[in-house]
Amino acid sequence: MTRMTENGAPDWCARVIGVEALDGLIGILTREGYDVVGPKAEDGAIAYGPLASAAELPVGLADEQAGGRYRLVEAGRPSLFDYVVGPHSLKRFLFPSVERLWCARRLGQGFTVDAEVPPPPRYAFLGVRACEIAAMAVQDRVFDNGDFADPLYLGRRREAFIVAVNCARPAATCFCTSMGTGPEATSGFDLALTEIIDTERHEFVVETGSERGAAVLDQLPGRAAEEPDRAAAATVVEQATEAVGRAMVPDVAELLQRNLDNPHWDQVAGRCLACGNCTAVCPTCFCSTVLDSTDLSGETAERWRYWDSCFTGDFSYIHGGSIRGTTAACYRQWITHKLSTWQQQFGTSGCVGCGRCITWCPVGIDITEEVRAIRDGEEGG
Repeated sequence: MTRMTENGAPDWCARVIGVEALDGLIGILTREGYDVVGPKAEDGAIAYGPLASAAELPVGLADEQAGGRYRLVEAGRPSLFDYVVGPHSLKRFLFPSVERLWCARRLGQGFTVDAEVPPPPRYAFLGVRACEIAAMAVQDRVFDNGDFADPLYLGRRREAFIVAVNCARPAATCFCTSMGTGPEATSGFDLALTEIIDTERHEFVVETGSERGAAVLDQLPGRAAEEPDRAAAATVVEQATEAVGRAMVPDVAELLQRNLDNPHWDQVAGRCLACGNCTAVCPTCFCSTVLDSTDLSGETAERWRYWDSCFTGDFSYIHGGSIRGTTAACYRQWITHKLSTWQQQFGTSGCVGCGRCITWCPVGIDITEEVRAIRDGEEGG
């Protein structure tokens, strides 16, 4: 697929760099004022964290994922990106789980409110998968919402430098192909890497997606990509695409709207713990709540925003009780909003097929299987 620059022009700029050039890339981004964030092996999982050098990447590691199961294993080769996504998404940097919104201070008989937006951090995200880029685009629609735009999110998002990595292998829980979000990054990045590793070489084909990406790539040692290099990179993506084993059923938005009273919701509730893990690991969920606090002197008050979940009883609480008082109602709300009514709100699906909600569900509930069960029950009826 032909990639496009941020100005809409075809982008044919591609180079081949060695593994050692990744240290140079991190150094360049650091000198340009970015806080480089990338995948690291921590506490038995791949998590995003600060990167000072390429040596901190999970070299030679892969992951095994299934419903309710995650394990790091040896990849059997010195690869840098043979794993897929871990429990944390980039949402934790762009939309932090805890954030102060404003501070009010007593001033005589009145008060002042400090709601100034602080200078946003400049993140350079390294190793970003196509589904993660798609998730950021979804959250852009949520937080860049006309009169209700979130300046804190938009500041961080605007400054972010994205170094994508095309997937060489999917996890067993991935279903990005059916959501049109992967495994190849085709837009939304500054640079995109494809790792080429065989008995003869270990290199990266790097493609540019923006002018600032091209400016960074020009500072790295390497050579112009030739047709065999492009073909090798395409083969990596093709093999990953063919290996994706899960899929979302087609026309899911309409399917769920027809089945709001389907008895299958009660069957899911019999297994669901209502723990909210699926919403916590989801890269697009944006539910939050606010907490106001006042110091003991009464001179200062603050408002803080925290991540919340549609599975918590207080989230839908109004005078008289919660709107969704059962686990079945909570699960139906989550999956129907994610796959159906999100389209009405934001013009896109709220799911990018990353599979995190399947992997990190303690009882292994699979969103694709639950939707398929509803469809099969409808067809059987």
